[in-house]
Amino acid sequence: MGMGNLQRMALQMQQEMARIQAELETATVDGSAGGGAVRATVTGKQDLVGLVIDPSAVDPDDVEMLQDLVMAAVNDALRASRALAEEKMGAVTAGLRIPGLG
Repeated sequence: MGMGNLQRMALQMQQEMARIQAELETATVDGSAGGGAVRATVTGKQDLVGLVIDPSAVDPDDVEMLQDLVMAAVNDALRASRALAEEKMGAVTAGLRIPGLG
């Protein structure tokens, strides 16, 4: 494999990864807790962009439960976001672990 081919392949990989990074910025995934009483939406870049709390989950005498549900829903969405990013990046890197990209 010549140096020109290697450079061309590296450039194609870089362009594909840039495309996927842009795609991840607009992709959203959801997480939930409490049977859907709390739902969180995050982007593929792991930014929280939505949080819905069903009024039935709000109990002024048990704020800790609501806090736990919110954390669980956000963490569920973040796990889904990481899985989405790994899936999309894995397609480009063919399973290579490249520092800073996973």
